[in-house]
Amino acid sequence: MALPDYLQETAKDYAKQLTAATSVPIDTSKFTGRQFVAGEDPLQSQAINLATQGIGGFQPFLTSAQQAITQAGQDVGGLGQFMGTGAGTGAGSISSFQSPFQQQVIDETLRQFDQSRTGGLQQISDQAIASGAFGGGRQGALEGQFMADTALGRAGIEAQLQQQGFQNAQAARSNAFAQQQALANQRAGLAQNQFALSNFQQAGRAADVANLGQLGAFRQGLDQSRLAADQQAAQTGAYEPFGRLSTYGTGLTGLAGGVAGQQFETPAAPSPFSTALSTALGIGGLFGKFR
Repeated sequence: MALPDYLQETAKDYAKQLTAATSVPIDTSKFTGRQFVAGEDPLQSQAINLATQGIGGFQPFLTSAQQAITQAGQDVGGLGQFMGTGAGTGAGSISSFQSPFQQQVIDETLRQFDQSRTGGLQQISDQAIASGAFGGGRQGALEGQFMADTALGRAGIEAQLQQQGFQNAQAARSNAFAQQQALANQRAGLAQNQFALSNFQQAGRAADVANLGQLGAFRQGLDQSRLAADQQAAQTGAYEPFGRLSTYGTGLTGLAGGVAGQQFETPAAPSPFSTALSTALGIGGLFGKFR
């Protein structure tokens, strides 16, 4: 279709501008590249360092807990020596809890008893002399009865002291069993506390990492939003001549009576806000899964 004469100069101007615009490649480096990617936020760096430092932080607590469990097991195993009748002379037996001075106490008590009974024989002898029956059958009977009573009393005292020593040793043995059992329970509790401290430390560190990481990701998202806006402005500026020429050509075609072609559209760019939001949610979510 031939253009009217009054559009000839306009068409030449359009062709000249179109040639000039399309002869030079678009410098895409002005709106592409790493300069439009937000860098790591300081809070993210802090979160990463904290997470790295926390790797293996549970080990000291685990080691202490294992030692406490081992010791508790040994304590429980030691309870066997206090069970049963306690007969014999080995560790945990009744005899091992008896006083080392028990026999000395028995011997001294019996010595004092024997000494106290010596005066009784002398008294029987004195009475026999006074009554003129010294050496008689009555004296012999009294002395025999006195010796029998002395032997019986002596045996009773010794048995009482032995029984008392046995009961004391038995009570000490039961007390040792209770103390050994309590020690095992305390060490088992210590192991549980060590595990709890480990979990608390890990949970606290994980919360710090998540909070720092998510805050850092949010700030990174804001930076990315600004960079995306700059990128979009640079891209719009680079393609602006083509949009202008497209409008120019469409108008020229309309004036010539032809059908206008499709208008040039600047390549779409993501919304800066959407970019920031997706960055914050995506990266922040990763820090939240640290544990």
